[in-house]
Amino acid sequence: MEMMSENWWQSDDIAMDNPLGGIKRGWEEIQPVYERIFNGPAEVSVEYFDYTIHETAEMFYAVGRERGYFRLDGEEIALAIRTSRIFRKVNGRWKQSHHHGSIEDPQVLANYQAAVLGKKS
Repeated sequence: MEMMSENWWQSDDIAMDNPLGGIKRGWEEIQPVYERIFNGPAEVSVEYFDYTIHETAEMFYAVGRERGYFRLDGEEIALAIRTSRIFRKVNGRWKQSHHHGSIEDPQVLANYQAAVLGKKS
């Protein structure tokens, strides 16, 4: 998680809104979501693709898609996520300050939430 932490601006102003539900603010709320996904028993692979980057002197944002899979207990969920990420320049380095992701297919979303959060779909 240390590399992920270095990517994010360490401020209470950061926010993440992803398919696992709710808006998380500040690294203390965001980190457990990533830990659940990437340090749990599942095998997860995600690739950011089909994106555009829009930049100013002090910020940039990327709008695109993520594709990949979530595998757990012999079952695989194909992931197709629309996503945007906002970065700002902090002390001369780009730091992520926002991430939003949405899964379009309601059944895939329910299956993913059930697998990661342990909820029935």
